[in-house]
Amino acid sequence: MLYKNSHIFSSIHIILTYSYIHYINLTPSLSLAIHVLANCNTLFMEQNMISAMVKQVRDIFTFFFLAIFSKAIGTKPYSRTSAQAKSCSNECLSWRLAVEANNVRGWRTVPDHCHRYIETYMIGGQYEQDVNYIVEQIESYVTDLVVGGDGMDAWILDVDDTCLSNIVYYKGKKYGCDPFDPSGFKAWAMKGGCPAIPAILRLFTKLIDSGFKVFLVTGRDEETLAPATTANLHNQGFIGYERLIFRSQGFKGKSAVVFKSEIRKQLMEEGYRIWGNVGDQWTDLQGDCLGNRTFKLPNPMYCVP
Repeated sequence: MLYKNSHIFSSIHIILTYSYIHYINLTPSLSLAIHVLANCNTLFMEQNMISAMVKQVRDIFTFFFLAIFSKAIGTKPYSRTSAQAKSCSNECLSWRLAVEANNVRGWRTVPDHCHRYIETYMIGGQYEQDVNYIVEQIESYVTDLVVGGDGMDAWILDVDDTCLSNIVYYKGKKYGCDPFDPSGFKAWAMKGGCPAIPAILRLFTKLIDSGFKVFLVTGRDEETLAPATTANLHNQGFIGYERLIFRSQGFKGKSAVVFKSEIRKQLMEEGYRIWGNVGDQWTDLQGDCLGNRTFKLPNPMYCVP
């Protein structure tokens, strides 16, 4: 009889344990346990077994209560793997924020262990949300500006990962974990298939409609990439800009800061008032003649020195 009772309670315990581990609805398991207990009442008449029965019933229902409570508060079993993954994600978040704040400079590649984090950031919706939020701030600023009647109010927009997105290309480069490949990027750019970044295209249209002269300034090589880039921008809706300025032969070998500072200086010498400057690289926004305000778009995939 003792063996038979122990077997019954062990079965109940297994049912409830299985339910708890797999986070399923525990109600059917409880009903089964109660049903088994009801059908076994006649077996529990022996006086010398009452104590053992009470203890096992108490243990079972204590376990059941803890299972329900744990499910209610969302507690999950400790997982070393999930804890390590969370730690890695937090570290990569810190790295990305340090990069965007320009506290990490001159970096060559994304840390290998941040590959999946950057991938998720770029294509999982957060990058798009961040860009949209920044553009909303720019649009708010634009709304408060008063455009003069002389046609000399200007804005400067970068091209790569400001107007046009290279996310598709960088997917094949592990979102920046692989070193920069000049030949590979040139081949990609010559295809002219870069999609527009929607929020920037919206901003571009607003600037044109508001009477500003928009200058697109890019570090792409004029000699080899001008035709494909011009067509790409046109096909994506960037129509009506004042001038598209490439890196000419005279600026080869010079840093992005030197090149773009000189272009801005030339525009100001022509009499243009630069009200805003938008880019995804800090080197787009450093140097001389920056204009009235600068706006940095996120880009944790690569760094242009």
